Amino acid sequence: MSLHQTLTKRLVDAAKPQPGRYIIWDSGLAGFGLRVEPTGRKTFIARYRAGGGRSGTLRQATIGRYGILTPDHARVLARKILGAAADGRDPVEEKKRERKPGITVSQVCNWYLEQAEAGRILGRKGRSIKASTLAMDRSRIETHVKPLIGKKAVQDLTADDVEEMQADIAAGKTAKPQAGKVRGKKQKQLRGGIATGGNSVAARSLGMVRTIFEHARRKRLIAENPAKGARKLADQKRKVRLTLDQVRLLGKALSDAVAEGDNPTGLAIIRFIILSGFRRHEALTIQRAWLLDAGGVDFPDTKSGAQVRPLGRAAINVLRAQRARGEGNWIFPADQDGGHFVGVRKVLGRVCKRAGLEDVTPHVLRHTFASVAGDLGYSELTIAGLLGHASGSTTAAYVHLDAALVTAADRVAAVIAAALEDKPVERVPGRPD
Repeated sequence: MSLHQTLTKRLVDAAKPQPGRYIIWDSGLAGFGLRVEPTGRKTFIARYRAGGGRSGTLRQATIGRYGILTPDHARVLARKILGAAADGRDPVEEKKRERKPGITVSQVCNWYLEQAEAGRILGRKGRSIKASTLAMDRSRIETHVKPLIGKKAVQDLTADDVEEMQADIAAGKTAKPQAGKVRGKKQKQLRGGIATGGNSVAARSLGMVRTIFEHARRKRLIAENPAKGARKLADQKRKVRLTLDQVRLLGKALSDAVAEGDNPTGLAIIRFIILSGFRRHEALTIQRAWLLDAGGVDFPDTKSGAQVRPLGRAAINVLRAQRARGEGNWIFPADQDGGHFVGVRKVLGRVCKRAGLEDVTPHVLRHTFASVAGDLGYSELTIAGLLGHASGSTTAAYVHLDAALVTAADRVAAVIAAALEDKPVERVPGRPD
């Protein structure tokens, strides 16, 4: 049953409940009405067709209950709803969207990984994001980001929330225990080590989240980047190089470790990284087919793109000795699963403990190589070429072995090799380049 009368307070008060629901439509404002329930509840409503005309979808908006709203106040609200509908909007659907929880952090992260793996998101210098970078991003997302803020809607997230996530990571809230017995069960150790906390991991996770949100904002998946303005923790200071005296201690510890049966592949990698300046991942993933007879490694891809990296004779000798040990694709193979070796950090930790050295990482070994090159007087441009850095003044995508770089690599490796073997280190007068 429906009636058409002017909705006044007297009329609304006089409306009696019936066995069935009925509506009294206001005769002065089309679409504005009062719904009366069998229970006696009275509610103001507004009805319109979304899209206009008789072909539009019929919508009914609940304005509010009588007693909370007066007829005059309800009429004002009804005019706003009906006016919006007349302008082509759909107030009912808009309200539904407002009530729906927005896209979550986990959903945005999943979208990023899917799009990046498909090559639809570009990283630095307009290149597709590397598989190794995505693997690290996925690890941080699953280990740190999703457990801490994954369920939150991006639209409700603030810079403070992102900074709190960073603080929790730094404090070790998402760190995982080492492999072993956990509550009576053996925990499987994943390749690549365990998840830890600390300022460095936390700051990099915050930076990754900010970048992911920025990609999503540019693709119009989200309206704003909630991590914009979030402040990163200062990275923890680490030892950036070993002195030649410390290199001698490292060499003595390596020799002792060989004699005592420590992992020979891990020991060879340590020696190779400090003699070559290679990044840890570059060294671990060298394949036999990439070795050049002229003295270098032909990488199909690195952090700076495809390049040929020069090597000194001392570093080449390590690779040749490894190649002679067995077969397979990898120069530094894993002990069991057919992949490449991954446990260099553990082996380095044991060696450095034996040598009495602290805070030494594969990155410190790489910086030691660069620092020795600087001590010998080589220019920053030459050192950048030795390390495979991309630079605004030179390209890292070498297509052949540059003779000057090979000479420099050989000289730096010779000085470090002498220190490792505790032999006199010959000083080079002047600048060699």
